[in-house]
Amino acid sequence: MVELTVGIGGFGAIGATVARALDAGALKGGIPGIRLVAVSARNHDGARARMTGMANPPPVVGLADLASLADVVVECAPAAVFAEVAVAAVEAGKIFIPLSCGALLQHFQLVARAAETGARIIVPTGALLGLDAVRAAAEGSIHSVHMMTRKPPNGLAGAPHLIENGINIENLRAPKLVFEGTARDAAKAFPANVNVAAALSLAGNGPDNTTIEIWADPGVSRNTHTIKLDSDATRFEMTIEGIPSPENPATGLLTPLSVLATLRGLVSPLKVGT
Repeated sequence: MVELTVGIGGFGAIGATVARALDAGALKGGIPGIRLVAVSARNHDGARARMTGMANPPPVVGLADLASLADVVVECAPAAVFAEVAVAAVEAGKIFIPLSCGALLQHFQLVARAAETGARIIVPTGALLGLDAVRAAAEGSIHSVHMMTRKPPNGLAGAPHLIENGINIENLRAPKLVFEGTARDAAKAFPANVNVAAALSLAGNGPDNTTIEIWADPGVSRNTHTIKLDSDATRFEMTIEGIPSPENPATGLLTPLSVLATLRGLVSPLKVGT
């Protein structure tokens, strides 16, 4: 089996979970054929402290250094530093797995550059569902794709759109619609909250033709996404309720598992769907 080395950019709730699963002797023995060789974090000492108990704690390096050390670079860092890890990975011709899909929309020239350098950009499903069906429908003609996202208010706190527009979501007693527009605009308005909208748009009919509603809902305890698609080949509606991470309510517990599934798909002799 050919071994792929992996570097993780960002060592928060997602990055640390993925790292521990890949660590030798960790959950299910890691993934055969995948070896963690480096991680990156703003606070190097803090990252090292979080590695307590790992069998083979990797070195902590700069974001741009990951591409020189690993075959596969997983990005799960704040959107503000997306370009630092993404550009280096694409320029080095590596496999790049971004979680900040909204930031990818803002740096979409990287796709064309990847075609020149031999890099591959693989967007994981993340906290969403049904992207296989969306991708299949996109091979034909899609008429519309709409997503409604409902999150507990603390999962949206601090979003640029709320601050810039003076939208108060504290002490809500009823659901409040805080955004309605395209996936591209949602990615700018909520860079840490709705990467799922960007992923959905990339799988389907594009960020300007995918619409989204975002609700701050005190009545839900899970990040809930409902997708409706209408095309020449199919029509469907699907809903997923993701459990928020205790460390970061803006993301869900399914997201790091999706990264692991994506990595496993790179080396497994059997791959089902994405």
